[in-house]
Amino acid sequence: MRNYLNRIWFILFYILNARLFKKLAFKAVLYPSVRVQGKKYISIADRSVVQRGGWLLALKIGETDPLLNIGKNCAIGDFSHITVVGEVIIEDNVLIANKVYISDNIHTFEDVNRPIINQKVQFKKIVRIKEGAWLGENVCVIGASIGKNTVIGANSVVTKDIPDFSVAVGSPAKVIKKYDFETQKWVSVG
Repeated sequence: MRNYLNRIWFILFYILNARLFKKLAFKAVLYPSVRVQGKKYISIADRSVVQRGGWLLALKIGETDPLLNIGKNCAIGDFSHITVVGEVIIEDNVLIANKVYISDNIHTFEDVNRPIINQKVQFKKIVRIKEGAWLGENVCVIGASIGKNTVIGANSVVTKDIPDFSVAVGSPAKVIKKYDFETQKWVSVG
């Protein structure tokens, strides 16, 4: 019965919201508890799912429209939060664990006489999570890109680009393994 009710919810959600999004594929799934702001700047492709408690925020702060593009067959875990003021692209087949934060921006804090909440939000850099990447639980990605088929270990903070076919961990995240195509094995780095 629960699966039947969920399917009815997803169909009803699509009917009521598809025209409000930049693009919302019929087979995309957003759980009822997902909070979405700035739908007209958000595209979600077929077979991608945003699970319970997620938050998608596309906020226009300048002249350029923001863009959040989630590719095909992506899984975004419970309580994950994606904030966009410029551009965040999540390519196809990306696995994002629970409680992951992805942002292309930061709050400024230069004026010590004003609370940070009252200071500007500043675009940092385009974020691109390339095809086949896996972001572990509690990962933060702020103004950085993640390479193709790259693994980011749980609790890591990514502030610099991570190359294709790598494993990175830590705060700040550092590459600890790379895939060697000659030996067809993951090799420790450093």
